[in-house]
Amino acid sequence: MVEIILIASGKGGSGKSTFVNGISNALADLGKKVLAADCDIGLRSLDLMFGVTENVVFDWGDLLLERCSREQAVIKGKVDFLAAPRSFDDGFTPESVSELFRSLADDYDYIILDAPAGIDRGMRLAASAADRAIVVSTADSICVRSCARAFDELRRLNIEDTRLVINMFEVKPACKHKLLNIDQCIDETGVQLIGVIPRDINIGFSSVTGKAPDADAPSSLAFNRIAMRITGKRVPLICE
Repeated sequence: MVEIILIASGKGGSGKSTFVNGISNALADLGKKVLAADCDIGLRSLDLMFGVTENVVFDWGDLLLERCSREQAVIKGKVDFLAAPRSFDDGFTPESVSELFRSLADDYDYIILDAPAGIDRGMRLAASAADRAIVVSTADSICVRSCARAFDELRRLNIEDTRLVINMFEVKPACKHKLLNIDQCIDETGVQLIGVIPRDINIGFSSVTGKAPDADAPSSLAFNRIAMRITGKRVPLICE
């Protein structure tokens, strides 16, 4: 049975879209059928990270408005991909967006929705289709505070199964009290942690080249652990 997972963030700059890329590929590496959908209407960028920009002709807005077929809109690959519309349309309602992604459910184990940063209309549209949510935050006070606000909004939208990912984490600044430590991030959001991704220059290269980091890169190991936890396996939160 498919699980539709919303990936959100309280503010921009948390690495949410790179997380979508990494976790989608990690789930695929576990043998899962995965669809990644860019829901950042008007500011789409996930196609660049997946390296499929030249293949994007239609988006999920075209599919919803019956301007194309599913085969034309979905870009096939290790992780299947749906691009975000270039602009909003009156036909994009919570009901229609939910129905669209539910109609794709039979083909996948996981549908990963990359929501726009913040808690405005775009995030609410994406959340309408989700079974659960992961909010991505860095370990600074501003991002964590906005992340807590995003969790509040998700609860208001009746998404109770929510988890926290701490992204681009660095141990030394946290030990020197320049950044929040892991316990402080959990306490200030009040949400259960599903994983920590260390700062890794390989992710930056990946976002430019469209190629995943090596399997033994610190970020890859972290994504793999989070993917296993998403699928229900009991593994440590943090890479050794």
